[in-house]
Amino acid sequence: MRYRFQLPAFVAAGVATLMSAGSGWPAEPGRQDPGLPTFTARAELVVLHVTVRDRSGEYVPDLPADAFLVREDDRPQTIAFFAAQDAPVTVGLVIDNSGSMVGTRDLLVAAVGAFVETSNPQDDIFGLLFDDGVRAVLPAEAPFTGDPDTMRRALAGAIRPRGRTALHDAVLAGLDYVERGHHARKALVVISDGGDNASAAPDDEVVRRSQTSNTAIYTIALIDPLARDATPGHLRQIANLTGGAAFRPRRITDVADALNHIARDIRRAYTIGYMPADTGDPGRLRTIRVIARMPGHRVLSVRTRQGYRRNGE
Repeated sequence: MRYRFQLPAFVAAGVATLMSAGSGWPAEPGRQDPGLPTFTARAELVVLHVTVRDRSGEYVPDLPADAFLVREDDRPQTIAFFAAQDAPVTVGLVIDNSGSMVGTRDLLVAAVGAFVETSNPQDDIFGLLFDDGVRAVLPAEAPFTGDPDTMRRALAGAIRPRGRTALHDAVLAGLDYVERGHHARKALVVISDGGDNASAAPDDEVVRRSQTSNTAIYTIALIDPLARDATPGHLRQIANLTGGAAFRPRRITDVADALNHIARDIRRAYTIGYMPADTGDPGRLRTIRVIARMPGHRVLSVRTRQGYRRNGE
């Protein structure tokens, strides 16, 4: 079986250079777009979203590729492409529309609009609402937008809190939808009261799919202390596994602050890609560690995904 990876312009040139330098990654004959490199199933592309902070908690900008060391299962990996901060991203907003969210519409619309305003103008942004089922916010003929007014209008017309909560199904739908975007960097932002009482998919399926995806997942848990089916720990687990971050605001009015933090985090992340030589045993969890170094031996804190599983062939 062969896998075809089409990389966007900001990484294609670097990978093409590696190929021409004798990397041994043959291009697939007869590809449609000669400007995008293609790879065989000898290795599967792994994309890492990496945030770096100093000891005071501030983001560290302008690091070069050779400042990073990537290890998979404690073996060093060759970085195939590297993008500094604020490269465009495909990002999905997966928003709880169940009956427990009554009274939140205006605040959510305003907060999401502000999130889009502070994002990269070239981002592909989409929205999903979930209650008993999952549905897209934007029309099929225009599935992505970077325009905050477009997203505000779409959300305002679509949010009608009702029914139960299909959180697991919504995350899986978001992971499918994000693959339709045009950018190598991918992220989901899940806003929910934390419960699930309507999904067909179990929570372990969400974990498995998260580990086989190159998508960073951020979660904002609006937990009702009286809710018996709230799962803030599960939301935090998904975020930590994928290199995202988990937020638990005390009030709905704090969602805007959480989204603003996520927007900054996404724009300040580095993107690192590598193609591991070992492609056997797709079900095995492979651990990832990234180290960032600077002259002067400053202490740097790195956050990225903890590991991944390959898709079955």
